Amino acid sequence: MKKKVIILTGAGISAESGISTFRDSDGLWEQYRVEDVATHEAYVRNPALVLNFYNERRHQLYEVEPNEGHRQLVRLEKYYDVHIITQNIDNLHERAGSTNVLHLHGELGKARSERDDNLIIEIGDRDIKLGDKAPDGAQLRPHIVWFGEAVPNIEPASHLCEKADYFIVIGTSMNVYPAAGLIHYVPRGVPCYLVDPKAVPISRPIKIVQEKAGTGVKKVVDELIALASK
Repeated sequence: MKKKVIILTGAGISAESGISTFRDSDGLWEQYRVEDVATHEAYVRNPALVLNFYNERRHQLYEVEPNEGHRQLVRLEKYYDVHIITQNIDNLHERAGSTNVLHLHGELGKARSERDDNLIIEIGDRDIKLGDKAPDGAQLRPHIVWFGEAVPNIEPASHLCEKADYFIVIGTSMNVYPAAGLIHYVPRGVPCYLVDPKAVPISRPIKIVQEKAGTGVKKVVDELIALASK
């Protein structure tokens, strides 16, 4: 039976593809107030603005491609049971070829009913406009977990972390909860890796690769493949 590699990814892994991050000095929060585009209150107050914000993000997504960081993770699947838990709402992991991806914060390529959170449909690169209806007749909204909303996939994510034989963190500040707390579910003694060009505070022993994902992920993947091949 293959050992489990659980990977937590954040905006840093997609930044090299050209996806704007939110928290960097030139990120999206410099252009938009979170209160205006990423809360349910904002959506109730000005749904057209919020829908347009995510329509723009969706257009951008389909203009970019997975980068080397995404592609390197696919290599691991030959040797390990790999599960990616991502905070990202893009589909670059899937487009690179990863087969087990759990999205914590939703997905740009999907929409859901305002009335029923479980009524989710694929929309690909299409816009969501006022008047677009879900099968139950309710307005469609982005399938995104906004600030202040529950994170339905955090429980299955924590269960995955409990089973990890190796744990890798890539491109995340570890400041956004509940995702940042997932590392506490990883059993003590499990080898942990962090790939990020910035110093990220981690409260447990972890091997740090202080590089961008495009180069740093390959180093970790090469190491794990070498261990599996012994």
